[in-house]
Amino acid sequence: MDVILQVFDTYALDRVYATLYPATSSFVNGTISRPVPKSIAPASRYLQVEPSQYAWMSQWSRDNINRQALSLFFITWTFGAIVYFLFATLSYYFVFNQETMRHPKFLKNQIRLEILQSVWSMPFMSIPTAFMFLLEVRGYGKFYDTLSEAPFALYNVLQFPLFLLFTDFWIYLIHRGLHHPLIYKNFHKPHHKWIVPTPFASHAFHPFDGFMQSFPYHVFAFIFPLQKLAYVALFVFVNFWTISIHDGEHLANSTIINGAACHTIHHERFNYNYGQYTTIWDRFWGTYSQPSEEMFDPAMKKGVGDAKFLAKSVAEIDRLQAEAEGDDEREYITDAVEVKKNK
Repeated sequence: MDVILQVFDTYALDRVYATLYPATSSFVNGTISRPVPKSIAPASRYLQVEPSQYAWMSQWSRDNINRQALSLFFITWTFGAIVYFLFATLSYYFVFNQETMRHPKFLKNQIRLEILQSVWSMPFMSIPTAFMFLLEVRGYGKFYDTLSEAPFALYNVLQFPLFLLFTDFWIYLIHRGLHHPLIYKNFHKPHHKWIVPTPFASHAFHPFDGFMQSFPYHVFAFIFPLQKLAYVALFVFVNFWTISIHDGEHLANSTIINGAACHTIHHERFNYNYGQYTTIWDRFWGTYSQPSEEMFDPAMKKGVGDAKFLAKSVAEIDRLQAEAEGDDEREYITDAVEVKKNK
């Protein structure tokens, strides 16, 4: 994350801190003394940016821990919001099947509610996330820069599947733990409000829930070596993947990849398919539910599906929802339609 921080410092934050918290000058023997510029080492040899004059014009130098913490908080919040709105919007218009909004379990004003939940949660999720980034920037992580610094040459490739397997395992356990009755109601239930999610539901979590499911991403870098730019790429990928499994586009009925179809079942059936990228741990611990063939039928995607199949599906959702949550407090779009019909 030091690479991203250095880029933001150079093109924006140096000037901000120089304006808000300028360096003090002293007057000695008729001469104004200002801070002497010091060399700033590039965070990465692959991405070098030349610091401007503002880099030495604040009392808070770039390595000031308070400045770094504040900067990382706003970078995390801003960057996360940009990725969320950009990819979720693109997914909504170009991938998401908007016909599914006719589903009986789609909520009234759902997209607006998903966005509001996400926007409310993001700054709170950014606080502990920024703290983890701060530890990384302060040198506690096992990051390396050039490819030659890897433990061995092949590791530059192996770090990617190792990252995915490590985080997939721990997210499975954390996600399943969040479904414990003592935890679910207060922390994970807000995300399960969306039984038929849209891409905008991807970040619509309770802040504690959202951070806990991202925690393994940070822990990985304290245990295993990770190339700096690869870490940035994986951070973007993780956000992209989170959006993709909520887009409802059931591309392939894979028994290994935890795609949108598997995650759709998780939202509909609550206690199945906890995995993030794969179904390995769901199948190992007996919580895997394979998507039905109807979910991949092109004809079914033109609407909400065959009436008989849909009625059976809704009845099953109602049963499982009652088991997991008890009373259903949601307000569905079909409720509003029924009220309108009865007037």
